[in-house]
Amino acid sequence: MKLVTVSQMRAIEKEADSKGVSYAEMMENAGRGLAEIVHTMGEESGWDSVTGIVGSGNNGGDTLVALAWLAEAGWRTHAYLANRKTAGDELVARYLEAGGEITQFASDPGFDSLLGFLEESDILLDGLLGTGIKLPLRNEAALVLQGAALLLADLEFPPFIVAVDCPSGVDCDSGACADETLPADLTLTMAAVKQGLLKFPAFEYVGALELVDIGLPTGLDSWNALRINVADADMVSAFLPERNPASHKGTFGTAFVVAGSTSYTGAALLAGKAAYRIGAGLVTMAIPEPLHVVFAGHLPEATWLLLPHEHGFIAEEAAHLVLSSLQRATAILIGPGLGGKHTTKLFIEHALPALELPVVFDADGLRHLASIHGWHKKLKVTAVLTPHPGEMAALTGLSLKEIQAEREQAAGKYAKEWGHVVVLKGAFTVIAAPDGRMTIIPVATPALARAGTGDVLAGLIVGLRAQGVDVYEAAIAAAYIHAQAGLHAADLIGTTASVLASDVLDSVPEIISELE
Repeated sequence: MKLVTVSQMRAIEKEADSKGVSYAEMMENAGRGLAEIVHTMGEESGWDSVTGIVGSGNNGGDTLVALAWLAEAGWRTHAYLANRKTAGDELVARYLEAGGEITQFASDPGFDSLLGFLEESDILLDGLLGTGIKLPLRNEAALVLQGAALLLADLEFPPFIVAVDCPSGVDCDSGACADETLPADLTLTMAAVKQGLLKFPAFEYVGALELVDIGLPTGLDSWNALRINVADADMVSAFLPERNPASHKGTFGTAFVVAGSTSYTGAALLAGKAAYRIGAGLVTMAIPEPLHVVFAGHLPEATWLLLPHEHGFIAEEAAHLVLSSLQRATAILIGPGLGGKHTTKLFIEHALPALELPVVFDADGLRHLASIHGWHKKLKVTAVLTPHPGEMAALTGLSLKEIQAEREQAAGKYAKEWGHVVVLKGAFTVIAAPDGRMTIIPVATPALARAGTGDVLAGLIVGLRAQGVDVYEAAIAAAYIHAQAGLHAADLIGTTASVLASDVLDSVPEIISELE
């Protein structure tokens, strides 16, 4: 899925129109695609009645096309029009010919008709306003949304709300929302994801997010110029390595995990287990020697390299041992739970120039990198860096406020400057490649706001890299699976407050199975 601004989407539609796909055809495709998704939902849930709140713009047109299609398919349909005249409107005429019913807001001041529609509807299509709105909302639109919200709040079984392209009242560039905006259960966005939908507070009104194909022609310059994608299941599924029945453990590589200290014993274990869960054939744990007695029984599948240490932190002289033990390794992770001791920084500094295999840097590994002059030039292979905003601040010298205000710009700038893939964690994790490509994970959940979840993500990335997955694709796939696992864990537990990193890890297999 592509991410667009409102002006970019307008330019795409304009170019499409000039190259043979008219605005009317795009609306027809959008409405039919919308209706097909709704119809499938109806077949799965036993639903057969729908009301559409229809405005004067293109979203209202999409909604009328969908309602006509659904009426022809046997659904009971109602169109509630606001600011849309019926005289001479071909879409209105087509809908009426299909057997649909229409009520004008102007003739329903007490919302009696709308209440009757909502009481008998399984689905409410919100097609009142589109991407070109200006806040605050004008009188009629605000009144209709306010009235609908009051009616919905009083219903024992309110309809499932589907937003057409975007929830009405959302600024699709900034993410700002009108007070009257109805929260959707599902937003079906046309052709591409509008960037405001992945910003707060708009994201809280979006619900689930799916794309509707509007039949754009191939080869559009304005479309090909888009550089930001939004990860989805189809994208990630294509990145995952095949599991051939004739495979053996060597087929899926060896992930070498350099992690842990006496202060952070669990980080290494989470990362190592995650590398296995994502499909690595073998995981070697390189840890300070005192940790082995703690870990061995908890990860019996791993092999172990016990490193020299200073008071439980990896010592400088461990660099030679690690480098001499990488013959079988196909990717290496450095960082989870290492701690901030100077001796560990020296270990990393000595190891950097000699690393010739795919590498992932996380957590304390990133903070140590920040203190090594020219670190990004010392790495011979494109690395994956997984900073949270605080670690990104340490690496760049920017403030947290600056990073959070311009997350995509920060990730993209430094991925290009450093020559490595940056995974800027947080709400809507950003993955940026040195060549300018960028992908956003469309998830923001407090279920992942827990110590250890970053270690799980790092392990997932190195596990995919160990299997030979491309550096950028591995980062995207791991970040997507990690985010979905967080959502899944919260659903199982019943609250985001109680999700532990180990719960996220335990949910990874379920997400992978859904992608296969």
